[in-house]
Amino acid sequence: MKKIQLLITLLGIALLSSCEGFLDVKPSNSAAAETSISNANDAKVVMNGLMRSLASSSYYGRDFILYGDAKGGDFAIYSQGRGYDGLYTFNHSVSTGNMGTYWSQMYNCILQANNLLLNIAKIEAAGAGTTALSQIKGQALTTRALVYFDLVRLYGKPFNMDKASFGVPLVLEPLDASAQPLRSSVEAVYTQIVKDLTDGAPLLPKTKVNGFINYYANKAILARVYLHMNRYADALTAAEDVITSNVYVPYTNTNWITSWATPFSSESIFELGVYASEANLGTGSLGYYLLRRNKITGALGWFMASNYFITRLNQDPADIRKAIMDFDESSSSRFGSCMKYVGGHGMLGDKGTASATNIKVIRVSEVYLMAAEAALNLPTPDKTKASTYLNMIRKRAPSLAPATAVDITMSMIEDERSKELFAEGHRYFDMLRWNKTIEYNDDFIFPAVLIPTREKTINRTFFKAILPIPENEINANPKIADQQNPGYGN
Repeated sequence: MKKIQLLITLLGIALLSSCEGFLDVKPSNSAAAETSISNANDAKVVMNGLMRSLASSSYYGRDFILYGDAKGGDFAIYSQGRGYDGLYTFNHSVSTGNMGTYWSQMYNCILQANNLLLNIAKIEAAGAGTTALSQIKGQALTTRALVYFDLVRLYGKPFNMDKASFGVPLVLEPLDASAQPLRSSVEAVYTQIVKDLTDGAPLLPKTKVNGFINYYANKAILARVYLHMNRYADALTAAEDVITSNVYVPYTNTNWITSWATPFSSESIFELGVYASEANLGTGSLGYYLLRRNKITGALGWFMASNYFITRLNQDPADIRKAIMDFDESSSSRFGSCMKYVGGHGMLGDKGTASATNIKVIRVSEVYLMAAEAALNLPTPDKTKASTYLNMIRKRAPSLAPATAVDITMSMIEDERSKELFAEGHRYFDMLRWNKTIEYNDDFIFPAVLIPTREKTINRTFFKAILPIPENEINANPKIADQQNPGYGN
């Protein structure tokens, strides 16, 4: 079969309606899909399903966040063979360990967004557009931008390394069944991401919309994108749009601890709902994967904090973020187990029942850190702004002296991002865009083993720093084999 593998997800959209009860639409390449969305209520149902797809275990529900931390040097594994340690060891090839579920799940999300946008455009062309439909259009454009941003970082080189290199196929409308799109450049993908975000922003509300994207989520994503492009002035403008709105308020040190047991709290700009009766992944959830071995029956201790992260967190023994950590299996005093995604030590999630917590995709703390980084990297650095924004988060470590315009450095911002955003899927992508060497805590593995699939330290020139185009996709779309990432062969 020579149809592109991502087209399988078009049929998956229809299947989701029967197994999940959320999506009730036909494949977007069928004639019936043209009439499956006729008003804002229909579009809202599809948007609900799209948010569910983002929260799946193959995406923000677990795997994508694990990828961003397991590879970034702040995570370690205590033993091999428990599952997902291939992320840590970079045990990727075209045919095995290729994490192809990222590709299929993310294109599933893109195709759902495309179907929404196509049908909304037809409704608007017929003169039946509404404010509610426009809002969903803005959400679909922003979601598509977010997914493409994640895809291009998995499969393409960093923008500030080689923007002319291959990114991912740009699919912006429902595909014909015979289509076999090829990879666009990293720059072209980023250009489309910025366009979608720019087009979507004015359509979105400036009020909180729990579980969905609003104007400020759009701007926070845009700030992320601009930082990866080294467009610091633009990143600062986008971040300050969020900050100065005062719609979102940073946690105090007291409520930082309890925030993980609170859904849709004061910092959450974009948070994916996870409910016991709908999207709770149970033992397959992110929270379960970060528990120490035998914390509860069946917990295997997949990942824990590295020595490097613990040393960083211990810069201030009074750092409030230590309160969300638990001791790991290596000792009764090493606090390397993260309890964010079970709601803290009570392990009652954020609904008061034993279930997974919502996934906080974007918090305002991250926006302050982005603003600090952008201000410090302007052509003429604004160190006053940079230190002011950094100190909003640095205060989580009350014994550390506040940063000042005299002494602020990128290292301080980098350390603060590590401590604040631990286990939220950012570290690896940060290290790549900063062009930093990543060191892995391999000596922590017990009993000691050799890791033949990477060195103890890597940088972004290592060919496995990005994933291979998976074998299933090549089989379905043979021409893309000629665009395989260097080092992986065809």
